[in-house]
Amino acid sequence: MAAVRVPRLGLGRPRTRPQHVIADKGYSSRAIRTYLRRRGISATIPERVDQLAGRAHRGHRRCAFDPARYKRRNVVERCFNRLKQFRGIATRYDKLAVHYQAAVTIACLLLWLA
Repeated sequence: MAAVRVPRLGLGRPRTRPQHVIADKGYSSRAIRTYLRRRGISATIPERVDQLAGRAHRGHRRCAFDPARYKRRNVVERCFNRLKQFRGIATRYDKLAVHYQAAVTIACLLLWLA
């Protein structure tokens, strides 16, 4: 989360705090939600079943969840699916993160040009 950079439309440094985060149930934890809340970032993350049961048991209400906004996450998931068709990216043959990031960039360019 600390490495997130949001490009600006005009001049200036990239922002380090997005306005909103959309994630799947794998990122539904108290630590992540607290981190986002402290930084003033709204989140659309569905809660896991065990978390819902725990909240109900303690008498807390559910977290705010916008299903219409969550559906837009599909675009990103389809992009990941297309990138995983490149064998080197799917299995992560590269040992260095810089090489892996270069391979992802090349794959994105190939998908964009196709």
